[in-house]
Amino acid sequence: MFNKISLLVGLVFMTIACQQTLIMDEKIIDWQGHRGARGLAPENTIPAFLKALEYPAVRTLELDLAVSKDSQLVVSHEPWMNAVFCLQPDGSPIAEEEEKSRYAIYQMTYEEVKAFDCGSKGNPNFPEQQLMKAYKPTFREMVNAVEEHVKANQLPAPHYNLEIKSEVEWDSILCPNPQTFARMVVDELEALGIVDRAVVQSFDMRPLREVRALNHKLRIALLVYLPASLDDQLDQLGFIPQIYSPYHKLVTANLVKEAHAKSMKIIPWTVNETTLMDSLLQMGVDGIITDYPDRIPEVY
Repeated sequence: MFNKISLLVGLVFMTIACQQTLIMDEKIIDWQGHRGARGLAPENTIPAFLKALEYPAVRTLELDLAVSKDSQLVVSHEPWMNAVFCLQPDGSPIAEEEEKSRYAIYQMTYEEVKAFDCGSKGNPNFPEQQLMKAYKPTFREMVNAVEEHVKANQLPAPHYNLEIKSEVEWDSILCPNPQTFARMVVDELEALGIVDRAVVQSFDMRPLREVRALNHKLRIALLVYLPASLDDQLDQLGFIPQIYSPYHKLVTANLVKEAHAKSMKIIPWTVNETTLMDSLLQMGVDGIITDYPDRIPEVY
């Protein structure tokens, strides 16, 4: 009788363990295409975002936002034309020392911004990147193109992770003040009807506070580059965001546990090596931002 009870108890515990393992295995990892798919196509362009969607594991499109002189949200990592991979409208190169002074997006209308080619030159740091003539789209144009694409191809509707590119030194020179910038982003997300599929992120805590005040339904991610106490960072921010997004070299198993204990997801950036992806997944991260969505199948 004792042996039968022991066997029954053992089977129960084995069943529970198998169920727990299954739940862990089924954890949804938020794979994000960094600037679309920067390793494969010109960053922050419509072709790059559509490229990322070729990989079924990609759940979120990560992008950056600047603002033009005529108040258009422009998809661009720098609030200026990057001399590394952008060309002037006539095809001539951009002098690096003149990027911010002569080619600031905030000092140009969107019509002027769109005339620059940021795809034909290529980025030497990403040799696999397909060269093509490409421009910086407005955020609205980018979202509309993506939504039409997924509908036409019967794909799942993606999420959007938008970085507000702002710094104190840039205010009113390279970007609007945080209040104005945040209002523009929130208004556009509401107008596009994608608040429930959007995350707003920034290294600059000021616009994050403004976004939270404007729409409590929007998820917020705190971007972090330098090592610091998590509690100190959250105290400085003034609230606990839904997502903590550190530079991947800062991530440890203890940091993951600490973030989870505060009910935050942890999604590191920018992770391109498959061995590192695997290591971070073993630590328990909730997502990974990568330039190379084509490498995801190797680890997931």
